[in-house]
Amino acid sequence: MPKELTVATEQQKGQNPIITLTSVDKQLLGQVCAKIRSLRKPEPYKGKGVKFVGEVLRRKAGKSAGK
Repeated sequence: MPKELTVATEQQKGQNPIITLTSVDKQLLGQVCAKIRSLRKPEPYKGKGVKFVGEVLRRKAGKSAGK
């Protein structure tokens, strides 16, 4: 992590962890967020992966939905 970034994490019982990144430099913040998200992108079937807060994912129907 660059020195210019401040990282805070929050974990509530039964919820997914929330990582909060703050910085004055918006470009650097966007690059770091994109790098973290690229490690595990949200997949379309179960929706697992790193997501941004407030992001709406398009979910696909699985094999059994076609019958």
